[in-house]
Amino acid sequence: MTLEFVEYPDREMLALSLADKIAGQLSQQLRTSEQASLCVPGGTTPGPVFDTLSGTEIDWSRVTVFLNDERWVNGDHTRSNSRLLRRHLLTGKAAVARYIDLYTGEAEPEAATAALSEAIAPQLPITVLLLGMGVDMHTASLFPGAAETALALAPDAPGVMAVRSVKDEPRITLTAPVLQKAIHTHLMITGADKREALERAQSLDPKVAPIRAFLGDICVHWAE
Repeated sequence: MTLEFVEYPDREMLALSLADKIAGQLSQQLRTSEQASLCVPGGTTPGPVFDTLSGTEIDWSRVTVFLNDERWVNGDHTRSNSRLLRRHLLTGKAAVARYIDLYTGEAEPEAATAALSEAIAPQLPITVLLLGMGVDMHTASLFPGAAETALALAPDAPGVMAVRSVKDEPRITLTAPVLQKAIHTHLMITGADKREALERAQSLDPKVAPIRAFLGDICVHWAE
């Protein structure tokens, strides 16, 4: 169990290097397996990584992509993670990748969890997992102190859960048992505040600092 910390001179170098690393790990998997899976965060921070990754020469038709989590909003909504992913990753050479959308259109996210868990199950273990982290030390939609977080961190948690203890829209998130078993795990963070948060998280309980649950075999990529 080793945490590797890689510091980059700037965010552009981080994005280029991380995209290259992810592409290499997906290609390695495809040399010995029929398929590979890539699980990524939403938000704007990983956008430059996705922009580079979408142009890489790998057999994207054999790669399945899905998000760590999603807000329960239509894919055209400005707050949709899928919207950003379609613009930055599922384009260019990567347009032929298979995409499992966590937003299924049901009125409530709870109605979708069983079918989503079933859809993701054949893609496990995740080949490459890219995580993000907030300054509050949340990752995916696992938030500090939230009732759902304790359930999602449990070893017997279902693969996908609905999350309602947030101020904005309800969410859907992958849970710890699915995320922790990834073959390759990366965490991308930028700025001094998130670096300090990560350092704090390493000595805290995962219920208080959810990212702590994933700080085993992981490569952290950081730039100011």
